[in-house]
Amino acid sequence: MTFQNPVLSGFYPDPSVCRVDEDYYLVTSTFEYFPGLPIFQSRDLVHWRQLGHVIDRPSQLSLDGLQYSKGLYAATIRYHDGLFYVINTLVPNAENPTPPYGNFIVTATDPAGPWSDPYWLNDAPGIDPSLLFDDDGRVWYTGNRVPPAGESYTGHREIWLQELDLDLMQLTGPKYALWDGAAKFAIHPEAPHLYHIGNTYYLMIAEGGTHLTHAVTIARSKTVTGPYESCHRNPILTHRDRGYFSPIAATGHADLVQTQTGEWWLFALGVRPYHTPFEPGHHYNLGRETFLAPVTWEDGWPVVNARRGGIELEFPSPDLPPHSWPELPVRDEFDTNTLAFCWNFLRNPRDPFWNLTDRPGHLRLRLRPEKLSEWANPSFVGRRQQHINFAAQTVMDFTPEHEQECAGMAVLQNSDYHFRFVITLVGGERTIRLIKREQGAESTLAEMPLAHSPVYLKVEAQGQAYSFSVSADGADWQTVADQVDGRILSVMVAGGFVGTYIGLYASSNGQTSLNVADFDWFDYVGE
Repeated sequence: MTFQNPVLSGFYPDPSVCRVDEDYYLVTSTFEYFPGLPIFQSRDLVHWRQLGHVIDRPSQLSLDGLQYSKGLYAATIRYHDGLFYVINTLVPNAENPTPPYGNFIVTATDPAGPWSDPYWLNDAPGIDPSLLFDDDGRVWYTGNRVPPAGESYTGHREIWLQELDLDLMQLTGPKYALWDGAAKFAIHPEAPHLYHIGNTYYLMIAEGGTHLTHAVTIARSKTVTGPYESCHRNPILTHRDRGYFSPIAATGHADLVQTQTGEWWLFALGVRPYHTPFEPGHHYNLGRETFLAPVTWEDGWPVVNARRGGIELEFPSPDLPPHSWPELPVRDEFDTNTLAFCWNFLRNPRDPFWNLTDRPGHLRLRLRPEKLSEWANPSFVGRRQQHINFAAQTVMDFTPEHEQECAGMAVLQNSDYHFRFVITLVGGERTIRLIKREQGAESTLAEMPLAHSPVYLKVEAQGQAYSFSVSADGADWQTVADQVDGRILSVMVAGGFVGTYIGLYASSNGQTSLNVADFDWFDYVGE
């Protein structure tokens, strides 16, 4: 039996995992998207079902006004004495940050929720916090920070440790500097996880930045406060020695788990670069995904994929009974009172701009002044692009009343890099228009008159070539734009840390409107 990587495809970065008896729970980061921090369950480490989100109430914390790729960074999930803990960082905008922000803990007795409001940690600098519930009952916090004496060079960080008082939900006692990475002048040591295995403490981190030079390194000590000895085999995981045509790149940010059968496995993020009819290159529109690799132990150190090294697209399956979950349907009929877990908004939805009840069997979006190009909460409901080749379709009932109004589909990397495929008015005539926004500048790639309503809309991709089509009946399709260069959806062009979203969008572009757009269903099919 074998399994295919990634085990979570699309924008699911920074995986953290814990085991409770025969069940495994995993969370990933979400940045400016809401609900935040999806949580998954598995019985075999390979097949996962989403239980919900850790941050699913706007009252828990504020994502308002965040720049793209700010917000909820890497979380850690742990279980202790009947309670689940998720510890995380809310990263604000660099200018005019609005509190509360920083590092916080939420808890739940059921991983499906509800999760508590945050316990904000005082004097906890840096990002990527983690927890160790030690054998003696003490709880240890690890994170990264700029050294108290300042950076010795650009990107210089260190991993630090402090005890956590569970009764007060605050850090207590002295802070300890543990390690600043394995490489000479290592940049961005982060993502620490501390494990107490046997009589040894292991500190596993990421270093090298989040792109091609990403890596996982490890150190060990007989005492929790150190000193920590760096593994001579470091990095224990990296693909930095592989070129643009490697099927998996940028591996890093890992967490370890031991199964009930005694095996060890490592979850890590990675990307799948893919190339274009326009040029080869290191582009990955799907963002950073979750991969799984086997771990063995040699000379007291973990070895990732001892037979070949690195992460492969196919591995022998864990020694666990296979356990799959029901397949998610291709079509969302919008026939329930709540959105499926795959759907997200941008930032906190303070205004009830969507509903599934006004017109049963439809998702209704209210046109509002907010735009997709703003650091706002526009009328956008999106899901991850999870396949290099895919087709997404919907049928929309919408009649624009003035030229500022539009509704349709969007393919989004961030506020400055995206495509909008929308119905609007041009010179008083109903028109389908494809708009590209690149580096904050907009251009109309194609437009054509469109008389019929409702209208079927389709977006397809074959690698980096995206095509946009319309239809009056869902059978006879007319191409609006073919083979559009999709590299603007890659973080190597657009920057940031997220992956591409495909979704439904409506806006009155700064004007007041009472108009709505109704979507009957949404299909997503990947290859």
